[in-house]
Amino acid sequence: MEQRRVGRTGLHVSWLGLGTMTWSRDTDEHDAAQLLREFVEAGGTLLDTSASYADGGAEELIGSLLRGAVARDEVQLCTKAGVRRTPDGSVVDASRGALLDSLDASLRRLGTDHVDVWLVQNPDPRTPLEETCSALRLAVSTGRARYVGLSNHAGWQVGRAVTLLEPDVGLGVLQAEYSLLQRGVEREVVPAAAALGAGLLAWSPLGRGVLTGKYRRTVPADSRAASAHLAGFVEPYLTRPASAVVEATATAATGLQRSPAEVSLAWLRTRPALACAVLGARTPAQLRACLAADDLTLPDEIVRALTEVSAPPVGYPERPAG
Repeated sequence: MEQRRVGRTGLHVSWLGLGTMTWSRDTDEHDAAQLLREFVEAGGTLLDTSASYADGGAEELIGSLLRGAVARDEVQLCTKAGVRRTPDGSVVDASRGALLDSLDASLRRLGTDHVDVWLVQNPDPRTPLEETCSALRLAVSTGRARYVGLSNHAGWQVGRAVTLLEPDVGLGVLQAEYSLLQRGVEREVVPAAAALGAGLLAWSPLGRGVLTGKYRRTVPADSRAASAHLAGFVEPYLTRPASAVVEATATAATGLQRSPAEVSLAWLRTRPALACAVLGARTPAQLRACLAADDLTLPDEIVRALTEVSAPPVGYPERPAG
């Protein structure tokens, strides 16, 4: 599998990553072990998780697998902090204390003394970015994280964080939702990443599963859209505009004798600043279907057609007033 440089850092990761949002909840220990082994055997290196996934359960499962299924040095661990569970639900908390406490707890669950990438999961309007970045700086200076970055942040926040972390630590990694069905990051975040030297990790590169084409006719009983706790996650892309993109992708896939998932991932692979597309496969079969995209290079005319049909609306100031 191709190894890509993450921005202008010295970090290189597999262009396909393995996400663990469903681990210990919808994906049990047996399937998780098989997913991890097959991913590593295919040349994958980046394993993405978060302290908030299954309230730490995903990290605990990863920690147990790194003591048996694969070795710690075979993977690059990326985890996130800044979302904590309260009796009333999830709360974003990117204060220095909350972030560092979360990192220490993540390291204990993962059974390691450091993570390769540590990200702030969401922006916190109540905490100054200066304070959040001070936690990122401390994580690197104490050796608990090799590289740091932001997830789901706006372009202006990225630019400010780079200024706050220069020159010694740097903001090396950005994570954002990015697919043929979600290209909003192209307005500000992707240009910021390219200009400032950060590498982009794309989460939900298959449009929350919709780009696989499995929702074209109905909602499968075993799908996320049929799940009580994940239906709301999928619903935004079960729309008429999204359907037009899915049909165009399926048409291209038929012509190439490949799957819509493979075509969707191959298109994303062509985008500027992309370092890694993080797969949210729940089962080994889903992972194998995605790994098949590794050898697919799309013809230029198909890239152009899919780029055109999925283009997000752009207005002022990204498109200057005429």
